[in-house]
Amino acid sequence: MTAPVGGNGSGERVFIRLGPPPEEPNQFVVEGAPQSYSPEVRARLEVDAKEIISRYPDKRSALLPLLHLVQAEDSYLTPAGLEFCGEQIGLTGAEVSAVGSFYTMYRRGPTGDYLVGVCTNTLCAVMGGDAVFGSLKEHLGIGNDETTADGSVTLQHIECNAACDFAPVVMVNWEFYDNQTPESARELVDSLRDGKPKAPTRGAPLCKFRETSRILAGLPDERPDEGQGGAGAATLAGLQVAKEKGMEPPPAPGGKS
Repeated sequence: MTAPVGGNGSGERVFIRLGPPPEEPNQFVVEGAPQSYSPEVRARLEVDAKEIISRYPDKRSALLPLLHLVQAEDSYLTPAGLEFCGEQIGLTGAEVSAVGSFYTMYRRGPTGDYLVGVCTNTLCAVMGGDAVFGSLKEHLGIGNDETTADGSVTLQHIECNAACDFAPVVMVNWEFYDNQTPESARELVDSLRDGKPKAPTRGAPLCKFRETSRILAGLPDERPDEGQGGAGAATLAGLQVAKEKGMEPPPAPGGKS
C-alpha cells in the first residue's frame, strides 16, 4: 500500500510504502499464507486447543504450546494461526505476534518436512561446523533458511544446540546428530530426501516437522521410548574421571550439603 505525502518541490507527488518492507526478514507476512482457517480446520484445532488450555490455571499461559499447535498445521506461524491462538486465550494479535517473534523455534515462513539446523557457534565452528554448513548449502543448492524445491529440507544455521561436547552438531527437527563431518551431513540430508532418514545419535526416532510441532505442543508422542535419552559418554567423561580419582566437591559454606 502507498500513500501520498505531498510535493517534493517540483510539483510532483511523492508516495511512500506503508507496512513492513517486503525485503525485511522475519516478518509474519508471507505471500499465500492463510489469513483464516476453514470451519473444519478450526473445529479440529479447537479440540486440541481445549486440551492444551485445560492444563493451565491461567489460560494465557498456554500460548507457547498453542503456537506449536498452529505451526503443526501450517509448518510456520501464519496470520490464521496467530489469530486462532489469540481468540482461544483472549490475547490481542500484537501480544501473540510479540511472543511468536521472540522465540526462534517458531518459524516465519514455510518449512520443509525436515528442518536441518547446523550449529555455527564458536566451538562447533572451530570443530568444522562452518564447513558442514557450507557443504550442505552447495549440496542442496539452497542458502540459509531456504527450502529445497521438493519441500523436503529446510536448511538453517543456528547459534547453539547446547551440545558442545559433541561438536560439530546438526539437529533435524530438534533431534541430535553428533560429531558431524561434511560427508556425514551430506549423507544425512540425502537420507531425508530419500524418505529413509538416518536414526538420530541421541533421542527418539525422527518424525517430520509438523509432527514434531504437535509433540512440542504437548500432544501425545507415539514414538517408542527405547531409552535413547540421557547424557552421552562425552558429557559424562569429566564425572567419570572425578570418580576414578576420588574427587569430591568442596563443602558448601556453613557446612550445608
